[in-house]
Amino acid sequence: MSLTDEAIARIRQLIQSGELPPGSRLPPEPQLAAQLGVSRNPLREAVKALVVARVLDVRRGDGTYVTSLEPGLLLEGLGIAIELLRDDTLMEVIETRRLFEPVATALAATRVSDAQLAVIGEKLAAMREVSDDVEKLNHFDAAFHRAVVAGTGNETLCTLLDGISGRTMRMRVWRGTVVAGSAGRTLAEHEAIYDALAARDAPLAQAAALMHISTTESWFRLVLAAEST
Repeated sequence: MSLTDEAIARIRQLIQSGELPPGSRLPPEPQLAAQLGVSRNPLREAVKALVVARVLDVRRGDGTYVTSLEPGLLLEGLGIAIELLRDDTLMEVIETRRLFEPVATALAATRVSDAQLAVIGEKLAAMREVSDDVEKLNHFDAAFHRAVVAGTGNETLCTLLDGISGRTMRMRVWRGTVVAGSAGRTLAEHEAIYDALAARDAPLAQAAALMHISTTESWFRLVLAAEST
């Protein structure tokens, strides 16, 4: 372990132990270096790394603070990381979405409020209105799924799935452009998800979401097979 990695680990221990809770200010650099038993240069590099990771926030003229450590903050870089994945790993992203999203949709069916269900319905209505515009349709498609997962009340799950779905956005636009009649099928699949949520039927919601994602996965497998021949 490098001196910088050691400093990072010790700062993390202070945070995890509660000695440096969210929103707290770190001690001055000389004091913190002495407390951690490291020199200032590794400490500075450790702080820089934790700032990039959204664990720490340097406020000019004020000091360095522990962030809120909320999932939406710590995990928001996930989408950027996934965007950098090679195209040959996109199928793994789709498979990951298939593992998470149907279960999340089932959970939403048991937790979604009337107000949240109304928002999901609004996104579905917007999809119907722009069904002839592929890019707009896919914009509201993504908004629909975010609203569904928001119905779980699980911010970590929302952030993870939002990051994963961002990677598949361009692929969904491509599908809508090249596959005749895909808009109609997309709407029908989303309507099935909404109906299951409205009925508060978790198994049906999970099945509807799985069917929707499996359609996308099956189509993309065909595309990959065609490209490999």
